[in-house]
Amino acid sequence: MKNLRCPFKQNIKQSLRLTMILIKERKPVLAKLETVDCGKPLSESEADMDDVIGCFEYYADLAEGLDAKQKAPISLPMKTFKSYVIREPIGVVALIVPWNYPLLMATWKVAPALAAGCAAILKPSELASVTCLELGEVCREVDLPAGVLNILPGLGPEAGASLASHPHVDKISFTGSTVTAVKIMTAAAQRVKPVTLELGGKGPIVVFEDVDIDKAVEWTIFGCFYTNGQICSATSRLIVHESIAAEFLDRLVKWSENIKISDPLEEGCKLGPIVSRGQYEKVMNFISNAKSEGATILYGGNRPKHLKKGFFVEPTIITDVTTSMQIWREEVFGPVLCVKTFTTEEEAIELANDTHYGLGGAVVSKDRERCDRVSKLLQNGAVWVNCSQPCFCQAPFGGTKWSGFGRELGEWGLESYLSVKQVTEYVSDEQWGWYQPPKQ
Repeated sequence: MKNLRCPFKQNIKQSLRLTMILIKERKPVLAKLETVDCGKPLSESEADMDDVIGCFEYYADLAEGLDAKQKAPISLPMKTFKSYVIREPIGVVALIVPWNYPLLMATWKVAPALAAGCAAILKPSELASVTCLELGEVCREVDLPAGVLNILPGLGPEAGASLASHPHVDKISFTGSTVTAVKIMTAAAQRVKPVTLELGGKGPIVVFEDVDIDKAVEWTIFGCFYTNGQICSATSRLIVHESIAAEFLDRLVKWSENIKISDPLEEGCKLGPIVSRGQYEKVMNFISNAKSEGATILYGGNRPKHLKKGFFVEPTIITDVTTSMQIWREEVFGPVLCVKTFTTEEEAIELANDTHYGLGGAVVSKDRERCDRVSKLLQNGAVWVNCSQPCFCQAPFGGTKWSGFGRELGEWGLESYLSVKQVTEYVSDEQWGWYQPPKQ
């Protein structure tokens, strides 16, 4: 891109916009790097880059509006005082991101942190760091002031743990496993530093009997098999009304059979390989344990026969599941869907909330009032109605229970990197009059 570098350092707001422009120009290269690095289909990586671009633009807009909110007056009951609020950057923030959406998850944190005026240290996953390093190069090219954004690759126990306990890091924002989050919280607590945690999930998708079956089936497989099933908010527990269960599962298998599993760079690929050997073995162990506990592998559960190399797993549908089984209770982080049926709305809600997690959940029904009722009762930070997994940078995202706390995206994402200070002034010409004045 010509003439992007200026002889002087751009301010942060300009840098956010220039970063967006340069990422847009490099979208094809960045998308391919993302796919090569983490294995997701190229079409998904291209969609991720569009979201990255949109997120930088959104927070550039919010950054420009932040000045107008400074010194916002507060209405007080006493006319002798005036009060206003100042929003200040919280300080140096450590941003620890996972491997399933490397650049997008980084952007969810970097863009609002920079918009708030913080200095940031970005720690990408050791399994997928390339596009985060490219982000650092982009920020250098747009003359982001040195030291404002720092990229720190490395292993979690070394780089991540050091950031969590460092005395000069003022806040931690972490996306990853609940087990790691406990360690981060413990380290952060020693210095009473705030944390935002977006963790694992075991989301439900509740399908009632009045649905258009093919529409509901497609959202069901999208909610669980997108990004090779490696989504923290995956709706990986299908809870379907018993009156349509047989027909629904039959269509679910047929749709799953139609998913193209291939090299993720190949045109039309909808399911690529798992990110690593370790994660592949973990997914296969979940499937094996489900069988040994008495569940039925209705479809999939193996390596695709036409792919002899790579960590590929067929989209897998597991039935005859009980609520005590590992496959129902624990996050798989792979293309594995478990199924239970229900009779009443109350039973469906009880099954949906039968988990330690609370990130994403979905309800599918033509009855709008029913959807409203269920949405209010689902114990999730995000609830999708007649769909699963849509995500927009304007809307808050985060979980409850073991899925963490705090919110990313939207205005909430920006506020999490700001500290609020009240300034109150005594404006009367009169003596305060609380104490008896001394004699002259």
